[in-house]
Amino acid sequence: MKTRHMATETAQQQSVPPDVSEHLTTEDRVGLLRAMLMMRGIEERAMTLYRQGKVPGSFYDGFGQEAVSAGATWAMGARDRLCVLHRDLAAHVIRGVPIPRIFGQYMGREGGVTRGREGNVHFGDRTVGCVGMVSMLPDMMLVAAGMAMAFKMRGEQRVAMTWFGDGSTSRGDFHEAMNWAGVQKLPVIFVLENNQYAYSTPTDQQFAVNPVERAAAYGFPGVSVDGNDPEAMFEATRKARERALAGEGPTLLEAVTMRMHGHAAHDDMKYVPKEQVEEWRAKDPIDRQVRRIEALGVDVQALRDEVKAEIDAAVEEALKMPMPDPDTATDQLFADESVLLEDGNAPWSGFRKES
Repeated sequence: MKTRHMATETAQQQSVPPDVSEHLTTEDRVGLLRAMLMMRGIEERAMTLYRQGKVPGSFYDGFGQEAVSAGATWAMGARDRLCVLHRDLAAHVIRGVPIPRIFGQYMGREGGVTRGREGNVHFGDRTVGCVGMVSMLPDMMLVAAGMAMAFKMRGEQRVAMTWFGDGSTSRGDFHEAMNWAGVQKLPVIFVLENNQYAYSTPTDQQFAVNPVERAAAYGFPGVSVDGNDPEAMFEATRKARERALAGEGPTLLEAVTMRMHGHAAHDDMKYVPKEQVEEWRAKDPIDRQVRRIEALGVDVQALRDEVKAEIDAAVEEALKMPMPDPDTATDQLFADESVLLEDGNAPWSGFRKES
């Protein structure tokens, strides 16, 4: 059996996932690459808009972490629900959030996801089953656990998933969510993005025991995955989802990756050794998937051109969106009626085989 090489020395010491080609078609593999190219292209353009003064506040991106959200989301069903964080843009892209709305969100426009009423990266499109994030990580673990509890109580074959960073595992809500999910055997997947730094604090100063090893204490598996391999992320998430649907409870997935930019646009990340950055640059997730796709005879340049054209058109459309009317700032602070999350895209070919 073929094996995938893990992206980090730490991960190499743990179980290497099997070849996942039996679960992914060429179309799937191209789709994963497209989602990662779209995420990187959107964020690079947004950073330019930020420097031009068109994006208010600061800006946070997930450069180098594209595989974490792309691979995990590809394995999720249409009726599943996702709590998406600020470095997981590929999840929004895959679930079907229109690209112009994303740029409109970044620029605080009326046509953005929150219509200019929330921070540029704090958004979730309820029409595709994504919950808007809050900054106090990992609070969304509790939200995901709550949704999973509802699924279980209603007897529904659905799974909730959320992402969070390594630094957030030091907070009490990490324990609360892990404990409740384990006790209740909830159908939830917790994706820990171990990107080596909690802002400027390296992981060896953040915790004495790797959080993935703590999962056993809560009664469910913790699995370390190559976070720079979208196909490994897909396979680990697919297995975790199957386990959840079978009533076997939650899974903690540790996506081992690297934050290649500063915490946000204002952070020059001088505290990160240059050698570490260069080491990880050679493990770029997009470059890895490009090599796979090119080996299959796919025209990757044509795909890049297609993505760029879509981004160019989206930016042009977003720049034409009006700014929100200040007189409406207090509109919809409270819900007049309950509004449910709707289903999102689920492009994995395996779902078509099941239907």
